[in-house]
Amino acid sequence: MMLRLFKSIRQLSDEELMVLVRKDDDESAFDELYRRYARRLHGFFFRMLGGDAEQAADFTQEVFLRLWSFRERYKVGSAVSPWLFTFAYNLCRNEYRQRALWAEDTMMDDKGVEEPLFEEDYEQRLDDEEFDRALMAELERMTPERRMLFALRFEEELTVRQIAEIMGVAEGTIKSRLHSLVIGLQTKMRKYAAEL
Repeated sequence: MMLRLFKSIRQLSDEELMVLVRKDDDESAFDELYRRYARRLHGFFFRMLGGDAEQAADFTQEVFLRLWSFRERYKVGSAVSPWLFTFAYNLCRNEYRQRALWAEDTMMDDKGVEEPLFEEDYEQRLDDEEFDRALMAELERMTPERRMLFALRFEEELTVRQIAEIMGVAEGTIKSRLHSLVIGLQTKMRKYAAEL
């Protein structure tokens, strides 16, 4: 393909790589997409599936199997990231349904954190760790759908439009849900207001 004549595989955009995968069954383009997204997707699944590293790895592989299987359905010019996270979202949603957790709240177990012996900003680190634990506890109390919304927006940094595409709802609905989510977190995390 003409794209490869002028650029190395690593210089191509995600969309250019996907065109090569779609039209030419280009395995090196597929491998490059895997290199760019596998770790990110694994981290997403790890968070969404309660820290199950093995299942996160399986689901990451499943996303790439789906990418290859449905490569001809990719709309040329569309962003690749939301397309991959749509697969990820659907895998998680199906898993939640299978576990009968979709609408239930869950609680995270408190885990002890080792304290460093010497550190200049020891007090700040303790504050940060306390904030992180409190935020994680609040996220674990949310429904899986709200946790996923938080992860897509604030951890994966996807746009409202991309999240709407992934979740299959209107952008206004996503904005409303995000607003509700943020207000709820601000209320529950009021004592950490300076950090939100």
